[in-house]
Amino acid sequence: MLELGSLGGLSLALGMFGIAGCKESKPEGASGAQPSGAAPASEIVIGHYGSMTGNTAHFGQDTDKAVRLAVDEQNAAGGLLGKKIRVVTLDDRGDSAEAANAVSRLIDVEKVVALIGEVSSSLSLAGGRVAQRRKIPMVSPSSTNPKVTQVGDYIFRVCFLDPFQGKVMADFARDELKFDRVAIFKDVKNDYSIGLADAFRAAFTARGGQIASEQSFSAGDTDFSAQLTTIKAANVQGIYAPGYYAEVGAIARTAQRLGLKVPLMGGDGWDAPDLYTIGGDALDGSFFSNHFAPDVATAKAQKFVTDFKAKYGQEPTGLGALGYDAAIVLFDAIKRVGKTDPESVRNALAETKGFEAVSGTISINKDRDAEKSAVILAIEGGKAKYRATVKP
Repeated sequence: MLELGSLGGLSLALGMFGIAGCKESKPEGASGAQPSGAAPASEIVIGHYGSMTGNTAHFGQDTDKAVRLAVDEQNAAGGLLGKKIRVVTLDDRGDSAEAANAVSRLIDVEKVVALIGEVSSSLSLAGGRVAQRRKIPMVSPSSTNPKVTQVGDYIFRVCFLDPFQGKVMADFARDELKFDRVAIFKDVKNDYSIGLADAFRAAFTARGGQIASEQSFSAGDTDFSAQLTTIKAANVQGIYAPGYYAEVGAIARTAQRLGLKVPLMGGDGWDAPDLYTIGGDALDGSFFSNHFAPDVATAKAQKFVTDFKAKYGQEPTGLGALGYDAAIVLFDAIKRVGKTDPESVRNALAETKGFEAVSGTISINKDRDAEKSAVILAIEGGKAKYRATVKP
């Protein structure tokens, strides 16, 4: 299930936090850990729900590691309002019903003052509806579908939106790659993928480009031969595939086997180490938009990368950076307002402006969305490397 990283951080993490699947809410760890629903007056309890297992487990695991790094640092600096922070993480297994159940349990059993989650837009929509109904502030690290914050005034995010991300790649395809004829290959069961495909199509065709073929798949599919054969016959220069890493890696392999030698393009859902394990050299020459590029990081971001690697023995993904940012934006709001009641925290989150985070400077607008830049990453030799920055 949850990977807590290096042994150096393991004992601290286990002693300080409760980790649970959404059907089991018993904290694990050192003796003396507080039982579920019994947060002492000396603690501030934050909830995190994510896909700790399942097809998108890297999303939840990377986010959780970064959230816990932020908590470790804040607790080492004295905590919040003179209290220690404790995080309870529930595994939603990448399922919308489980996400809603997880949020309900975090609120009713764990008595959290605020929530962090989810990565996937579909799961943030499911969990966000519960959080909004119960008036508990929720900060999504990386759900980019516009509908997420439209759920209500207690729902926030620290990432950019799909219309911006889709336009970023469409403009890159036209201006930098000089493409005028491409295909779209989207996941029809994923709000994230559909939203990105719509944004890319609108921006690319508005710039005079042509969508020569549009094909679809569903999350969990393993055979993409028929769709890619159709795309190959359309004689395109590139394929926009705004899916998640497991399917995208397999799509790249299938395209290579079929002799379809054009770049793939995508979004932040590609950002996981397993992308390169699955796709291998078939991904070389492909591009995706993301929130964070470790190889051109600011001083604050460089420290995050160094600390993350020291604690967990691996490089953080962009989703990890956003998990960290969601946590520190939430902590900043609590510090500024000096209270932990949900309404006060919500109001402070809404007033966040010019906050220097790992993934860039974050200002929360009237729709509770973050206004910030995106980066384009190029895949070379099994690694993503910085190519360009695009501002809103």
